[in-house]
Amino acid sequence: MVSQTESSLNALFDGETDSPPIAPLGTRVGAPSLRWGAPTARERGPIVATHGNRGHRNVIGTHAGGYSVYRALAIAAGSLPRGHRPDLTDTAPSDRIGPHPQWCDPAKIVSLDPWGHLVGEAFPDYLALGHDIRPTIAVTRAHIDMPEIRGAIAAGRIRADGDIVSADGNVRVMKAAIDPVWYLPGVAARFGVTEKALRRDLHEQTGGMYPDLVKREDLKVFLPPIGGMTIYVFGNPGKLGDGKTPLACRVHDECNGSDVFGSDICTCRPYLAHGIEICIEMAQQGGTGVVVYNRKEGRALGEVTKFLVYNARKRQAEGDRPETYFKRTECVAGVQDMRFQELMPDVLHWLGVTRIDRFASMSDMKHDALVRQGIEIGERVAIPDGMIPADARVEIEAKLAAGYYGGNGRAPAEAVGRKLDE
Repeated sequence: MVSQTESSLNALFDGETDSPPIAPLGTRVGAPSLRWGAPTARERGPIVATHGNRGHRNVIGTHAGGYSVYRALAIAAGSLPRGHRPDLTDTAPSDRIGPHPQWCDPAKIVSLDPWGHLVGEAFPDYLALGHDIRPTIAVTRAHIDMPEIRGAIAAGRIRADGDIVSADGNVRVMKAAIDPVWYLPGVAARFGVTEKALRRDLHEQTGGMYPDLVKREDLKVFLPPIGGMTIYVFGNPGKLGDGKTPLACRVHDECNGSDVFGSDICTCRPYLAHGIEICIEMAQQGGTGVVVYNRKEGRALGEVTKFLVYNARKRQAEGDRPETYFKRTECVAGVQDMRFQELMPDVLHWLGVTRIDRFASMSDMKHDALVRQGIEIGERVAIPDGMIPADARVEIEAKLAAGYYGGNGRAPAEAVGRKLDE
């Protein structure tokens, strides 16, 4: 039995909808109205964050997240025309994502625009009237090539099947880039604060960069100047959200030093590689795999703070030890971790996910955030001991002592990291 909500969602792709036309559209010259969580894109309304016609804007902030400042510099330098509008010909998604029932629940998705990859299909009438609507999500196809995957092939853990994994070890994936779009009442509810308090602190802690946060309470959507996320899907993306295909997942928070340069002070790249391997295994067994890569460098503290903490840890008289691992971070940053995870489940709601069969994570914060949002988790998968770099033992033992999931009930052990000059 197809629900009325699902019927309305599917109508978008069938070229028809039971929703009545928005009466004033043909004469509208101002900002489109927004109704977050409406059953169709048309009833919800488009996100207009461009500056070509300020009367059309219906949100706070602007497109491109943390890259918006670079766009401003390009305009100031004269290399980008102030009124440039992108030619979006042939930029449509490579794969169909959604719609899913979660898109129409204002409590399920509060930090991204679920229709952000479909502006051409969802809002042609607004575009025809001159509204400059930009995608906030792009979906494409790619190959990824990692030495760890070739190692897993050599070890016989995964196979080059000529479909998901090519003979030379390249892995075929669908990937999507997602810019943040915050529905402020929903974000406030996730964090258990009032919308007014959230708006005030966002305004004050950005040095007053966005006065509309406190001046325009009628504008409920904010495009924050922060990094977004990328997702990588292994196997058939069309099976996501079907309620029966097994899913493996790794939710990974950015670590440039380890992910890109292989720094051995943490387990980030090894765990990322392990998560990808689990996703490939699941896809080759007929399921799907999803890696979510969030731009939250250094537990969202940033690299400067992270490196300061490294120095403080390595210069301790008693050495770099698990028992002071979190304390040294807190001394510098004032908090152990600013990633939180309250908004993280939104991307899985966007994909229609209701259950993760194999979840590659030791983090209770991630696990609990997903469960609170109604996403069931089957097996939790810890990083294998053999993949932990020697200097990263301090991190792992500190996390185990703090109650992180370790698998097989492994108790914390003593560890001492390198000194700063070693």
